[in-house]
Amino acid sequence: MTEFWLISAPGEKTCQQTWDKIMTATTRTNNLSTNNKFNIPDLKVGTLDVLVGLSDELAKLDAFVESVVKKVAQYMADVLEDSRDKVQENLLANGVDLVTYVTRFQWDMAKYPIKQSLKNISEIVSKHVSQIDNDLKARASAYNNLKGNLQNLERKNAGSLLTRMTYSKFGTCAILSMNSNVILLFEDQDSGLFTVTLFRKAIDDFRLKARENKFTVRDFQYNEEEMKADKEEMTRLSTDKKKQFGPLVRWLKVNFSEAFIAWIHIKALRVFVESVLRYGLPVNFQAMLLQPNKKNMKKLREVLNDLYKHLDSSAAAIIDQSAMDIPGLNLSQQEYYPYVYYKIDCNLLDFK
Repeated sequence: MTEFWLISAPGEKTCQQTWDKIMTATTRTNNLSTNNKFNIPDLKVGTLDVLVGLSDELAKLDAFVESVVKKVAQYMADVLEDSRDKVQENLLANGVDLVTYVTRFQWDMAKYPIKQSLKNISEIVSKHVSQIDNDLKARASAYNNLKGNLQNLERKNAGSLLTRMTYSKFGTCAILSMNSNVILLFEDQDSGLFTVTLFRKAIDDFRLKARENKFTVRDFQYNEEEMKADKEEMTRLSTDKKKQFGPLVRWLKVNFSEAFIAWIHIKALRVFVESVLRYGLPVNFQAMLLQPNKKNMKKLREVLNDLYKHLDSSAAAIIDQSAMDIPGLNLSQQEYYPYVYYKIDCNLLDFK
């Protein structure tokens, strides 16, 4: 499972008691999940009005940063082409795999100084990830154009006999030196390529008869300079693609890491803001990262609801109603619970 549930609950007498309670309920007796403490530093709270506004802004920023993370990951897979099996080993955060980074999360004080306001920190993230997104668009456009031009030339020279240029100087000379009207130049498993020499007045009649017999007729004029130019252009494009490949992959690795790290910091900000709004001041909550056992996800949700339903009776009521599966109501799709909850899914690739 690469899915994590990032939750928080108010501190009991101590936050350690909150931690012990969830460990007893979900891990020590029934193995519903693997849990880790999620460390969030003492951030500046600010005013209630700012927190309410920031809660909505962070939700939008969360979705945007996640989309950029996925775009960089997917483009890495596209660039690696036949080496897609190596994509995952290139998708690292701070030099470690994503699960390790998330489960051992530590706030990056250098990138996101906690003396800054919450709004300023979110703006730092937004500016940085927007730059990554813009750079990705520019780099992908340049590389895709190069790759597309090369593929077009390769299809022209290595496609089926219906589309490719299979004429050689030797073949043309042979035709001109022989008296036969029809000569087989080349054939593969699907088709044969013939040259036909005709008087001009017979061309139209020949085309008609050929089509009636399901032959494709094309005019051909041998142009050695054009063929040489195509070959040189293909060599140049192939060389340029190889030159750009290495730096592009390195850029993708570095900026995937940057974007993913930014995304998890946004999750931390959202947990902090929502916990203060729900549980009040002074700040006293325990953030926890749960990795559900896939077979027991429904049971885990029930246990968490029983554990924390006293925190918000309206949320508990929503959950109770959704469990009834009332026709016409999609209450089960509402991800609102009596505890703070955000999902983190580290499965970022969509292989078709």
